[in-house]
Amino acid sequence: MTHHHTATANAHVEDPVETVDAVLLDLDGTLVDSVYAHTLAWKSAFRDVGMDVPAHRIHRAIGISGDRLVAHVAGDRVEAAVGDAVRDAHRRHLDERLHDVVPTDGARDLLEALRERDVTVVLASAGGAEITGRLLDLLEAAKLLDEVVTGSDVDSGKPSGELVAAAMAAVAADRAVLVGDTVWDVQAATDAGIPCVGLLTGGIAESELREAGAIAVFDTPRDLAEHLDEVLPSDNHPLG
Repeated sequence: MTHHHTATANAHVEDPVETVDAVLLDLDGTLVDSVYAHTLAWKSAFRDVGMDVPAHRIHRAIGISGDRLVAHVAGDRVEAAVGDAVRDAHRRHLDERLHDVVPTDGARDLLEALRERDVTVVLASAGGAEITGRLLDLLEAAKLLDEVVTGSDVDSGKPSGELVAAAMAAVAADRAVLVGDTVWDVQAATDAGIPCVGLLTGGIAESELREAGAIAVFDTPRDLAEHLDEVLPSDNHPLG
């Protein structure tokens, strides 16, 4: 795969991130390779209620919170009629596919690299607390995180910035950067007033992430871990 690190990142980081309180990390598609498992689980869930929703449309909606996804891909009328049933079915179908989900390339390397920087690390996952906990067990990364905030903790999920704001509040952070893999992550970060670094591990094109406002785009967590100096200053420490 073509790497998108040094040149592209430097060219786009017009205002490099200065000292930050915290680095916020998305989970699905960022730290765990679960985007396509989610896509197929949603497709099966829609089929359970008699609907055939194209997989490509679902894929592009992954990252939107579950309470918004049904309406986004199938319309408000479907949400009103069967939204809860589709979400329940999605949970069941995802459960059947979790055995295929693995960490993204370098996920632990990124977490450990952030730890070495003495940066406060917060997981900000749009998923519910239960599924987030199971995916974190897969990562074996709980000890590398200072705080975990999930969709269960907020009223309005991505692309609203409420989850990002809650993650910052959980560690009393005033300045942070979000790492995510979808345009919804970028929009949520923007809504909360912080920058977002994009990854290609969710299957969304670099051009789309940049157009949405990502300050830099890297192939994988490993790629970002190897080039953290392009995003965070080497002397970065939590403020306060």
